[in-house]
Amino acid sequence: MNSGRAEMQEFTIAAPGEGPYGIAAGPDGALWCTLVHAGAVCRVTVEGAVTRFPAGRAAVITPGPDGALWFTRYSDGHIGRITVDGAVSAFAVPQAYGIATGPDGALWFTALQDGAVGRLGTDGSVTTFQVPVPGSMPSMITAGADGALWCTLNQADAVARVTTDGAVTVFPLPTAGAAPVGITLGADGAVWFVEIGAGQVGRITPDGKVSEYPLADRAARPHAIVADPSGGCWFTEWAGNRIGHVTADGVVTAHELPTPASEPHGLTIGPDGAVWAALEIGSLARLS
Repeated sequence: MNSGRAEMQEFTIAAPGEGPYGIAAGPDGALWCTLVHAGAVCRVTVEGAVTRFPAGRAAVITPGPDGALWFTRYSDGHIGRITVDGAVSAFAVPQAYGIATGPDGALWFTALQDGAVGRLGTDGSVTTFQVPVPGSMPSMITAGADGALWCTLNQADAVARVTTDGAVTVFPLPTAGAAPVGITLGADGAVWFVEIGAGQVGRITPDGKVSEYPLADRAARPHAIVADPSGGCWFTEWAGNRIGHVTADGVVTAHELPTPASEPHGLTIGPDGAVWAALEIGSLARLS
Protein backbone atom coordinates (compact mmCIF):
# COMPACT_ATOMS: atom_id res chain seq x y z
CA MET A 1 0.00 0.00 0.00
CA ASN A 2 1.30 3.41 -0.92
CA SER A 3 0.54 6.14 1.58
CA GLY A 4 0.55 9.80 0.67
CA ARG A 5 -1.27 13.09 0.94
CA ALA A 6 -3.41 14.08 -2.03
CA GLU A 7 -4.98 17.51 -2.27
CA MET A 8 -7.04 17.60 0.92
CA GLN A 9 -9.21 20.27 2.51
CA GLU A 10 -11.06 20.30 5.82
CA PHE A 11 -14.20 22.28 6.65
CA THR A 12 -15.30 22.70 10.26
CA ILE A 13 -19.04 22.10 10.51
CA ALA A 14 -19.58 21.35 14.21
CA ALA A 15 -18.05 21.62 17.66
CA PRO A 16 -15.70 18.87 18.87
CA GLY A 17 -17.75 16.04 20.30
CA GLU A 18 -20.85 16.67 18.17
CA GLY A 19 -19.84 13.76 15.98
CA PRO A 20 -20.14 14.15 12.18
CA TYR A 21 -20.91 10.54 11.21
CA GLY A 22 -22.98 9.81 8.09
CA ILE A 23 -22.75 11.79 4.88
CA ALA A 24 -24.54 11.74 1.53
CA ALA A 25 -24.75 13.84 -1.62
CA GLY A 26 -28.18 15.42 -1.86
CA PRO A 27 -30.27 16.07 -4.99
CA ASP A 28 -29.81 19.81 -4.38
CA GLY A 29 -26.05 19.84 -5.11
CA ALA A 30 -25.06 19.96 -1.42
CA LEU A 31 -23.66 17.49 1.12
CA TRP A 32 -25.89 16.29 3.94
CA CYS A 33 -24.21 15.13 7.16
CA THR A 34 -25.48 13.74 10.45
CA LEU A 35 -24.22 14.93 13.83
CA VAL A 36 -24.78 11.78 15.84
CA HIS A 37 -24.10 13.33 19.27
CA ALA A 38 -25.77 16.69 18.64
CA GLY A 39 -29.18 15.58 17.40
CA ALA A 40 -28.91 17.36 14.06
CA VAL A 41 -28.47 17.06 10.32
CA CYS A 42 -26.34 19.60 8.46
CA ARG A 43 -26.54 20.81 4.89
CA VAL A 44 -23.06 21.76 3.66
CA THR A 45 -22.30 23.42 0.34
CA VAL A 46 -19.16 22.46 -1.57
CA GLU A 47 -17.76 25.84 -0.47
CA GLY A 48 -18.25 24.87 3.19
CA ALA A 49 -21.34 26.90 4.17
CA VAL A 50 -23.32 25.08 6.86
CA THR A 51 -27.04 25.06 7.71
CA ARG A 52 -28.11 22.96 10.70
CA PHE A 53 -31.51 21.33 11.30
CA PRO A 54 -32.61 19.64 14.57
CA ALA A 55 -33.31 16.02 13.66
CA GLY A 56 -32.82 13.68 16.63
CA ARG A 57 -29.69 11.56 17.05
CA ALA A 58 -29.22 10.93 13.34
CA ALA A 59 -26.62 8.33 12.31
CA VAL A 60 -26.60 7.04 8.71
CA ILE A 61 -28.15 9.10 5.90
CA THR A 62 -29.05 8.35 2.28
CA PRO A 63 -30.80 10.03 -0.66
CA GLY A 64 -34.37 8.75 -0.85
CA PRO A 65 -36.53 7.85 -3.85
CA ASP A 66 -38.66 10.97 -3.32
CA GLY A 67 -36.12 13.81 -3.51
CA ALA A 68 -35.64 13.94 0.27
CA LEU A 69 -32.87 12.59 2.54
CA TRP A 70 -33.64 9.71 4.91
CA PHE A 71 -31.64 8.89 8.04
CA THR A 72 -31.63 6.43 10.92
CA ARG A 73 -32.04 7.56 14.53
CA TYR A 74 -30.29 4.61 16.12
CA SER A 75 -30.88 5.62 19.74
CA ASP A 76 -34.67 6.01 19.66
CA GLY A 77 -36.11 3.63 17.07
CA HIS A 78 -37.03 6.05 14.30
CA ILE A 79 -36.13 6.78 10.71
CA GLY A 80 -36.16 10.47 9.85
CA ARG A 81 -36.91 12.23 6.59
CA ILE A 82 -35.64 15.72 5.74
CA THR A 83 -36.50 17.68 2.63
CA VAL A 84 -33.88 19.82 0.92
CA ASP A 85 -35.48 22.90 2.49
CA GLY A 86 -35.23 21.42 5.99
CA ALA A 87 -38.69 20.04 6.79
CA VAL A 88 -38.24 17.05 9.14
CA SER A 89 -40.56 14.12 9.85
CA ALA A 90 -40.02 10.70 11.40
CA PHE A 91 -41.37 7.13 11.36
CA ALA A 92 -41.21 4.61 14.20
CA VAL A 93 -39.30 1.43 13.28
CA PRO A 94 -37.28 -1.24 15.11
CA GLN A 95 -33.94 0.19 16.20
CA ALA A 96 -32.34 1.08 12.83
CA TYR A 97 -28.71 1.67 11.86
CA GLY A 98 -27.89 1.26 8.16
CA ILE A 99 -30.22 2.58 5.45
CA ALA A 100 -30.41 2.56 1.64
CA THR A 101 -32.97 3.07 -1.09
CA GLY A 102 -34.06 -0.26 -2.53
CA PRO A 103 -34.87 -1.20 -6.12
CA ASP A 104 -38.57 -1.25 -5.19
CA GLY A 105 -38.66 2.45 -4.27
CA ALA A 106 -38.73 1.83 -0.51
CA LEU A 107 -36.17 2.52 2.21
CA TRP A 108 -34.40 -0.58 3.50
CA PHE A 109 -32.71 -0.58 6.88
CA THR A 110 -30.87 -2.84 9.28
CA ALA A 111 -32.26 -3.51 12.75
CA LEU A 112 -28.91 -4.13 14.36
CA GLN A 113 -30.02 -5.31 17.80
CA ASP A 114 -33.01 -7.29 16.52
CA GLY A 115 -30.99 -9.22 13.92
CA ALA A 116 -33.32 -8.18 11.13
CA VAL A 117 -33.59 -6.21 7.91
CA GLY A 118 -36.55 -3.88 7.46
CA ARG A 119 -38.47 -2.21 4.67
CA LEU A 120 -40.01 1.25 5.18
CA GLY A 121 -42.37 2.44 2.49
CA THR A 122 -42.57 6.15 1.79
CA ASP A 123 -46.13 5.89 3.13
CA GLY A 124 -44.76 4.80 6.53
CA SER A 125 -45.54 1.08 6.24
CA VAL A 126 -42.92 -1.16 7.93
CA THR A 127 -42.07 -4.81 7.32
CA THR A 128 -39.15 -6.70 8.89
CA PHE A 129 -37.37 -9.90 7.90
CA GLN A 130 -35.32 -11.92 10.36
CA VAL A 131 -31.73 -12.89 9.52
CA PRO A 132 -31.36 -16.63 10.25
CA VAL A 133 -28.18 -16.19 12.34
CA PRO A 134 -28.76 -15.30 16.01
CA GLY A 135 -26.77 -12.29 17.20
CA SER A 136 -25.55 -11.43 13.70
CA MET A 137 -25.95 -7.63 14.09
CA PRO A 138 -26.87 -6.50 10.55
CA SER A 139 -24.97 -3.24 10.02
CA MET A 140 -24.76 -1.34 6.72
CA ILE A 141 -26.94 -2.07 3.69
CA THR A 142 -26.87 -1.33 -0.05
CA ALA A 143 -28.90 -2.12 -3.16
CA GLY A 144 -27.17 -4.66 -5.41
CA ALA A 145 -27.03 -4.93 -9.17
CA ASP A 146 -29.19 -8.06 -8.99
CA GLY A 147 -32.39 -6.44 -7.71
CA ALA A 148 -31.74 -7.49 -4.11
CA LEU A 149 -30.37 -5.78 -0.98
CA TRP A 150 -27.00 -6.72 0.52
CA CYS A 151 -25.95 -6.08 4.11
CA THR A 152 -23.03 -6.81 6.39
CA LEU A 153 -23.52 -9.09 9.41
CA ASN A 154 -20.99 -7.64 11.81
CA GLN A 155 -21.02 -10.32 14.51
CA ALA A 156 -21.51 -13.26 12.13
CA ASP A 157 -18.45 -12.47 9.95
CA ALA A 158 -20.76 -12.68 6.95
CA VAL A 159 -22.63 -10.80 4.24
CA ALA A 160 -26.33 -11.36 3.56
CA ARG A 161 -28.43 -11.02 0.43
CA VAL A 162 -32.08 -10.07 0.96
CA THR A 163 -34.64 -10.17 -1.83
CA THR A 164 -37.40 -7.57 -1.91
CA ASP A 165 -39.86 -10.24 -0.74
CA GLY A 166 -37.69 -11.01 2.29
CA ALA A 167 -35.74 -14.16 1.40
CA VAL A 168 -32.36 -14.04 3.18
CA THR A 169 -29.19 -15.84 2.05
CA VAL A 170 -26.07 -15.67 4.25
CA PHE A 171 -22.53 -15.85 2.84
CA PRO A 172 -19.85 -16.50 5.50
CA LEU A 173 -16.54 -14.69 4.97
CA PRO A 174 -13.23 -16.58 4.84
CA THR A 175 -11.67 -14.52 7.67
CA ALA A 176 -12.65 -15.12 11.28
CA GLY A 177 -13.14 -11.87 13.21
CA ALA A 178 -13.73 -9.88 10.02
CA ALA A 179 -16.62 -7.90 11.60
CA PRO A 180 -17.74 -6.24 8.34
CA VAL A 181 -19.47 -2.84 8.53
CA GLY A 182 -19.55 -0.59 5.44
CA ILE A 183 -20.93 -1.95 2.15
CA THR A 184 -21.54 -0.50 -1.32
CA LEU A 185 -22.41 -1.52 -4.87
CA GLY A 186 -19.32 -1.26 -7.05
CA ALA A 187 -19.24 -0.04 -10.63
CA ASP A 188 -18.27 -3.59 -11.62
CA GLY A 189 -21.61 -5.01 -10.44
CA ALA A 190 -20.09 -6.69 -7.39
CA VAL A 191 -20.73 -5.63 -3.79
CA TRP A 192 -17.72 -4.26 -1.88
CA PHE A 193 -17.40 -4.08 1.90
CA VAL A 194 -14.87 -3.33 4.63
CA GLU A 195 -13.85 -5.57 7.52
CA ILE A 196 -13.31 -3.36 10.56
CA GLY A 197 -12.08 -6.27 12.65
CA ALA A 198 -9.58 -7.74 10.18
CA GLY A 199 -8.33 -4.61 8.40
CA GLN A 200 -9.40 -5.78 4.96
CA VAL A 201 -11.54 -4.77 2.00
CA GLY A 202 -13.82 -7.45 0.56
CA ARG A 203 -15.68 -8.05 -2.68
CA ILE A 204 -18.59 -10.44 -3.26
CA THR A 205 -20.16 -11.27 -6.61
CA PRO A 206 -23.91 -11.84 -6.99
CA ASP A 207 -23.31 -15.61 -6.93
CA GLY A 208 -21.47 -15.39 -3.60
CA LYS A 209 -17.79 -15.58 -4.61
CA VAL A 210 -15.72 -13.62 -2.03
CA SER A 211 -12.31 -11.95 -2.46
CA GLU A 212 -10.46 -10.17 0.37
CA TYR A 213 -7.68 -7.57 0.15
CA PRO A 214 -5.65 -6.85 3.31
CA LEU A 215 -4.60 -3.31 4.23
CA ALA A 216 -0.97 -2.60 5.09
CA ASP A 217 -2.20 -1.37 8.48
CA ARG A 218 -4.40 -4.23 9.67
CA ALA A 219 -5.33 -2.19 12.76
CA ALA A 220 -6.72 0.72 10.67
CA ARG A 221 -10.35 -0.34 11.35
CA PRO A 222 -11.92 0.49 7.96
CA HIS A 223 -15.45 1.70 8.59
CA ALA A 224 -17.36 2.94 5.52
CA ILE A 225 -16.98 2.43 1.79
CA VAL A 226 -18.35 4.07 -1.36
CA ALA A 227 -17.99 3.17 -5.02
CA ASP A 228 -15.62 5.08 -7.26
CA PRO A 229 -17.22 5.71 -10.68
CA SER A 230 -13.94 4.63 -12.30
CA GLY A 231 -14.39 1.08 -10.99
CA GLY A 232 -12.75 0.97 -7.56
CA CYS A 233 -13.93 2.08 -4.12
CA TRP A 234 -12.97 4.63 -1.48
CA PHE A 235 -13.11 3.80 2.22
CA THR A 236 -12.37 5.39 5.59
CA GLU A 237 -9.69 4.05 7.95
CA TRP A 238 -11.26 5.10 11.24
CA ALA A 239 -8.29 4.25 13.48
CA GLY A 240 -5.64 4.93 10.83
CA ASN A 241 -6.65 8.56 10.12
CA ARG A 242 -6.69 7.88 6.40
CA ILE A 243 -8.94 7.68 3.37
CA GLY A 244 -8.11 4.57 1.38
CA HIS A 245 -8.76 3.48 -2.19
CA VAL A 246 -8.96 0.03 -3.73
CA THR A 247 -8.96 -0.59 -7.47
CA ALA A 248 -11.23 -3.12 -9.15
CA ASP A 249 -8.36 -5.63 -9.13
CA GLY A 250 -7.51 -5.11 -5.45
CA VAL A 251 -4.63 -2.61 -5.44
CA VAL A 252 -4.86 -0.57 -2.22
CA THR A 253 -3.54 2.96 -1.61
CA ALA A 254 -4.21 5.45 1.21
CA HIS A 255 -4.13 9.19 1.87
CA GLU A 256 -3.31 10.68 5.27
CA LEU A 257 -5.79 13.15 6.70
CA PRO A 258 -4.29 16.55 7.67
CA THR A 259 -5.52 16.56 11.28
CA PRO A 260 -4.30 13.76 13.59
CA ALA A 261 -6.86 11.47 15.25
CA SER A 262 -9.74 12.93 13.23
CA GLU A 263 -11.71 9.62 13.27
CA PRO A 264 -13.18 9.45 9.74
CA HIS A 265 -16.56 7.72 9.53
CA GLY A 266 -18.96 7.97 6.57
CA LEU A 267 -17.94 9.11 3.10
CA THR A 268 -19.53 9.85 -0.26
CA ILE A 269 -18.74 11.10 -3.74
CA GLY A 270 -19.82 14.74 -3.68
CA PRO A 271 -21.69 16.70 -6.34
CA ASP A 272 -18.32 18.17 -7.33
CA GLY A 273 -16.85 14.72 -8.04
CA ALA A 274 -14.55 14.82 -4.99
CA VAL A 275 -14.52 12.36 -2.09
CA TRP A 276 -16.04 13.81 1.10
CA ALA A 277 -15.66 12.19 4.52
CA ALA A 278 -17.24 12.97 7.89
CA LEU A 279 -14.65 13.40 10.66
CA GLU A 280 -15.76 12.94 14.25
CA ILE A 281 -13.59 15.87 15.40
CA GLY A 282 -16.23 18.18 13.87
CA SER A 283 -15.15 18.52 10.24
CA LEU A 284 -15.64 17.30 6.70
CA ALA A 285 -12.63 16.34 4.62
CA ARG A 286 -12.57 16.83 0.85
CA LEU A 287 -10.16 14.75 -1.23
CA SER A 288 -9.82 15.86 -4.84
